[in-house]
Amino acid sequence: MKKISSALISVFNKNKIEDLCQILSNNNVKIYSTGGTYDYINSLGIKLEKVEDLTTYPSILNGRVKTLHPKIFGGILKTNSKSDIDESKKYKIPDIDLVVVDLYPFEETVKNSNNHEDIIEKIDIGGVSLIRAAAKNYENVACISSKDQYDELINILKNDCKTSLEYRKKLAFDAFQKSSDYDYKISSYLNKNINTNSDKDTVKELRYGENPHQNGRFIGQIDKIFEQIHGKDISYNNLLDIDSAIGLLKDLETKKSVFLIHKHNNPCGVAIRDNLLDAYLDALSCDNISAFGGILTSNQTIDLKVAEEINKLFFEVLIAPNFSDSALDILKSKKNRIIIKLKTYPINKLQTRSCLNGILEQDIDDKIEKFDDFKVVTKISPNSTKSDDLVLASIIVKHTKSNCIAIVKNNQLIGSGMGQVSRIDALNQAIEKSKIFGFDLNESCLASDAFFPFSDCVEISHANNINSIVQPGGSIKDQDSIDFCNKNGMSMVFSGIRHFRH
Repeated sequence: MKKISSALISVFNKNKIEDLCQILSNNNVKIYSTGGTYDYINSLGIKLEKVEDLTTYPSILNGRVKTLHPKIFGGILKTNSKSDIDESKKYKIPDIDLVVVDLYPFEETVKNSNNHEDIIEKIDIGGVSLIRAAAKNYENVACISSKDQYDELINILKNDCKTSLEYRKKLAFDAFQKSSDYDYKISSYLNKNINTNSDKDTVKELRYGENPHQNGRFIGQIDKIFEQIHGKDISYNNLLDIDSAIGLLKDLETKKSVFLIHKHNNPCGVAIRDNLLDAYLDALSCDNISAFGGILTSNQTIDLKVAEEINKLFFEVLIAPNFSDSALDILKSKKNRIIIKLKTYPINKLQTRSCLNGILEQDIDDKIEKFDDFKVVTKISPNSTKSDDLVLASIIVKHTKSNCIAIVKNNQLIGSGMGQVSRIDALNQAIEKSKIFGFDLNESCLASDAFFPFSDCVEISHANNINSIVQPGGSIKDQDSIDFCNKNGMSMVFSGIRHFRH
């Protein structure tokens, strides 16, 4: 048990603080406080000291800097080590056993105001720093990060004004949760306002939603990402496909020619070649059936030769950074074709979707593995060609609906299985498709978006001449898959990263 001898109190909302301050005062706890909190506690007739008197430094910048001082954070972070005790005496750093903070109401301000400056002003800096410092040093300091914790603390302090290590550890957990949630709400707000400044999101009414009986609309600034230079109005489903296509293209960092074909948010054709025409033809050969009515995407200017080949295919959308005039003359021959000039990649950091009667929100999956990130777990290590293919396959599965498998050979997608309830089903689908379109699986590479719970997928791969695999690893039976690979001359690497996409 640790007795509280001093406390730092800095709260935005003064509700319920009176009872806490009174019990601290009754137990002769020295209270330090700031600004409006000091004025309020002082008005209660409770003795306390100003932080400014302790630090000998005034509150500055309209009160935005009050507690950010070595004497304050030294008092909070000090341990019982001899060096900490000696330095505290040398620099006259006090003990601070209790930190009580109520953060600026950022979330409430966002809900009730459209004034960006007011919202930014409600980002708490000192308060969050105090919370994190006190929570880090929970062995010595109790951290109160919410007014909802006052009642429990008061009941505990009635017993000799002491706190247990177990209680302080619980408070530390709550404090870091509070800090994390607070930062998340700030990042969410800023994500929605990145590069907008005075610009406002616009609402674009779409022809309909995912199906004709559903209304649909896009809210945002789509013109910052691309320019539509031909074709009918973009639909809800078009936008989902465009988002998927651009996402995969963004992750394929190469100076070579890239061509992608997407259908229903999944890549069904991927090829990287030395020239764009070959890249398109090889992407099309991956699955020329699914390519019908698909979304075509390239990282290079579409020239006349490529346009002549593309013009033979019925497609919904074509995306590229530019088009030659002669290419556009051909491509515009069909009035409904949507032709898009890509300006830049989206910079969203968060992904949102409706769920139940609320919204799910998460960080985007922006992890891109290089071969150096992989861990070779078999006796045989992939050669340079297979290394490139394994990286490409791992990027493709990241952008494919789970459960999924991608088979790659010579920088070309040659088989894929996606959206299956069984990983074996996804693998069998990928193998079957590769055979349907005439690909030789010998010496090909395979990627899985999640680990293999058993060795069955590795065994099926070997039976079909696939001899190099990348998967996240992490199954309790990983060794079974590794042993099978070693016994049968296969190479396998673990990425350590799962890429579910639901």
